Amino acid sequence: MVSAMSSTIRATVVQASSVFYDTPATLDKAEKFLKEAAELGSQLVVFPEAFIGGYPRGYNFADQSTRGKESFRKYHASAINVPGPEVDRLAAMASKYKVYLVTGAIEREGYTLYCSVLFFDPEGNYLGKHRKIMPTYRERLVWGFGDCSTTPVYDTPYGKLGSVICWENRMPLLRTSMYAKGIEIYCALTADSGDTWVSTMTHVAMEGGCYVLSPIQFCRRKDYPSPPEYLYSPSEEFVTPDSDSIIWAGGSVIISPHGEILAGPNYEGEGLFTADLDVRGEIPKAKFMFDVVGHYSRADILNLTVDNRPLVPVTFTSSPCKSKYRNDELEDLKKMGIYGDS
Repeated sequence: MVSAMSSTIRATVVQASSVFYDTPATLDKAEKFLKEAAELGSQLVVFPEAFIGGYPRGYNFADQSTRGKESFRKYHASAINVPGPEVDRLAAMASKYKVYLVTGAIEREGYTLYCSVLFFDPEGNYLGKHRKIMPTYRERLVWGFGDCSTTPVYDTPYGKLGSVICWENRMPLLRTSMYAKGIEIYCALTADSGDTWVSTMTHVAMEGGCYVLSPIQFCRRKDYPSPPEYLYSPSEEFVTPDSDSIIWAGGSVIISPHGEILAGPNYEGEGLFTADLDVRGEIPKAKFMFDVVGHYSRADILNLTVDNRPLVPVTFTSSPCKSKYRNDELEDLKKMGIYGDS
C-alpha cells in the first residue's frame, strides 16, 4: 500500500555513458552515480535509455557481415534477464540508497532483445518494466517489439510514475494512454540528443500536465570498442577516429507541468541534474487549464481503445478432460450409470 502523498520529491536524471560490452562495469558505474545522487538528497534517480547493456550505435549493427554477427553475439551476452542477478543487484542498490530507481536496460528473452525500462522502489522491490513498443530505424535490426501489457504507471508517495522511451514520445496515442493512466512523473529515457528534443519534452509536459524527466547518455568515441573490432562509421576502416570526439551529446532535462525547464539541458559531459518536483502543488494548476483526458477531452466524438493483453506468437492449449463431454455432463452421466466404472 502506498503511504500518504508527500508534498515534493527531489529527482535526479543521470547523463552518462554505458561501459559497452561490460555490464558488470556499467552496474558499478550506476552505483557510483546513485551514491552521488543520494548525497544530494534525491529520492528518485533516472538513468538513460539502454544504460544497462548499451545502445547499439554504429556501423557494426548495420549489416550481416561476420563482424556484425559477432557484434550481436557480444551485445546479446551483455544484455540481462528480467528477473535475474543484475536485476537483484539494481534492487539492492535502490534499497541501499533509499531511492526510487528507474533505468534503461537491454532485456534478453531467449535470443530476442528488448529495449526496456526497469522500476525499483526504496525498499529494494523490483516493481516491473516497460518494453519499448516501437524501435526506431536501425534499432529494429537488434531489438524486438514490446506491447501495451508493459506500459505500467506506479503509485508512489510522490505521484504516479511511468516511462515512455525515446521516439515513442512522438506517438500521440501512446502518450494519451499514459495520460489516461494518470501519469504525473513521466520518465522519457531517450537516445535523441538532437536540437528538437527539448521542444518535444516541453510539449509533452504541457500536454500531459506532468513533470517530464529525460535522461540521455553522453558518449565519446572511446566509450565504444576501438576499430577495427567496432566501427562507428564506415570511414573508420581507413581513418583512425579521435577517441575524445563526442558521438552522443546528451541534453538531459527536467521540465515542469507548465513547460518550465527546471534542470538542464546539458551538452558538455557526464553529470547529474536535479530538481524538486511538487506534484500536488503544481499539477492541479496545470490541469485547471488543460486536462487532455478529462475536461478537455471529447469522448463523444474522439476516443481511444488500448489492447493491454500480452501478445505472444504461440499459445498452447490443452483440455483437462479427454472425453468429448464437459465435466458437469460427466457427473450427470456417472449418476445415471452411463459413464465411468461399473
